[in-house]
Amino acid sequence: MNISAQVTWIKDLQFVGCPEGGPAVVMDSPDSGSGASPMALMLMGTAGCTAIDVISILKKKRMAVTGFKLNVSGTRSEKHPQRYTDIHIEYVICGTDIKPEGVRKAIDLSETKYCGAMASLNARITSSFRIETS
Repeated sequence: MNISAQVTWIKDLQFVGCPEGGPAVVMDSPDSGSGASPMALMLMGTAGCTAIDVISILKKKRMAVTGFKLNVSGTRSEKHPQRYTDIHIEYVICGTDIKPEGVRKAIDLSETKYCGAMASLNARITSSFRIETS
């Protein structure tokens, strides 16, 4: 499967990225505040990738999910290329009759089998989850 995108310089350190067939994303240096940094987008992309997997699995298991969000944080090395060395994802699932063992299995499947973003990173990735009843 081939995926392509185009990144075009706007001004200063600001760029716009357009994935094939998708909406544009403005990127900028972390100091400017006029767009997400590429490294922040990497974190969000990783969280989004696993979120799609996990919610799909939970729906197949017929869990009554009423809310779902991920809090993701990363630690970067001090030395260049300042790659992510550690990433932590907290999955927050809201609903009724949510089974913790089913949630853990969905997360494990995403992290070890389905999430291509996680598999592409050379970082130690940890996760936790909490269930909130609605």
